[in-house]
Amino acid sequence: MRPFNPKAVFSLAAVGVLALSACGEAPDDEPEDDDAGEAAEEVDYTACVVSDDGGWNDQSFNQSAYAGLQSAVDDFGIDHNEAESNSEAEFGPNVDSMVQAGCDITFGVGFLLAEAISEAALENTDTTFALIDEWVPEEPENAKPLVFNTAEAAYLAGYVAAAVSETGTVGTWGGLQIPSVTVFMDGFADGVDRYNDDNDADVELVGWDKDAQDGSFSGSFSDQTAGATLTEQLLAQDADIIMPVAGASGLGAGPALEEAGGMMIWVDSDGYESTEYGDIILTSVLKEISQAVYDTIEEGINDSFSSEPYVGDLENEGVGLAPFHDFEDEVPDEVKDTIEELTEEIVSGETTVESENSP
Repeated sequence: MRPFNPKAVFSLAAVGVLALSACGEAPDDEPEDDDAGEAAEEVDYTACVVSDDGGWNDQSFNQSAYAGLQSAVDDFGIDHNEAESNSEAEFGPNVDSMVQAGCDITFGVGFLLAEAISEAALENTDTTFALIDEWVPEEPENAKPLVFNTAEAAYLAGYVAAAVSETGTVGTWGGLQIPSVTVFMDGFADGVDRYNDDNDADVELVGWDKDAQDGSFSGSFSDQTAGATLTEQLLAQDADIIMPVAGASGLGAGPALEEAGGMMIWVDSDGYESTEYGDIILTSVLKEISQAVYDTIEEGINDSFSSEPYVGDLENEGVGLAPFHDFEDEVPDEVKDTIEELTEEIVSGETTVESENSP
């Protein structure tokens, strides 16, 4: 299998319906490829993707999926189409438009496309589908779930946040209260608790109550104004490090945190590289969506597509923690060492990060 070449990341295991186009406008942070200058041999295969309502430039999960698609296009010389959704009403029609365009595989990005992908797969058994961030309802044999146990990586982020916080309060909020969002928040909460247990500390988490499964949500993955409001509310509760789990809505946290002198933990992609708020991003909880998309397309090209679910976790490096970048010197060496130890504990099974929202 030819390796996908994204920007280097830190591996803690080691330390409206749119008009179709042959080539849509790519996001700004498409992954780099060492072989980009090599001409790819043409392959008779078309890969397609339908976004959630956050759009291709959400600097998060939609953009990551698109980047994986574009890398496959560059490497394999395949055709592609895409549909950028602006609302839930467009999900079904957008997926259908990909089917009508003759796509060999259509990816749906996000939990909210589950019904549209499932229905299309059941009605079009001669083509294949993949759903990012959720199991495919009714489990059709031509549809592959790409899911991620982000609770494991968020656990590490929660520990780091608790260790670095100067106010003794950290926060998190989500876009929608769906499993692919709250699984981050559950892991983050447990990581804070682990820090408290290990250090006889009392760092408080605001914005999410894991036991009650209740917390703060912006109501969408695109409303940055709501994101800013939620961030300001958590700042008012003395939080100085906040993890938004909300796609493009999370960008609304940036200005509020900059003004308050706080720090942000990004999710899905490395926010230091994908957003304009790198100077306040402590780290990011990574979900290797681009790699999963790329690998699934390669399976299809090689006639080895399988509906067997892909589950990304710390062990297979499908999730992880990004570098601390500008905050490298702010995170004590003993905390970095502990993060490595916690990673080993989780991979070995000694520590299990429990979440009712885990895949």
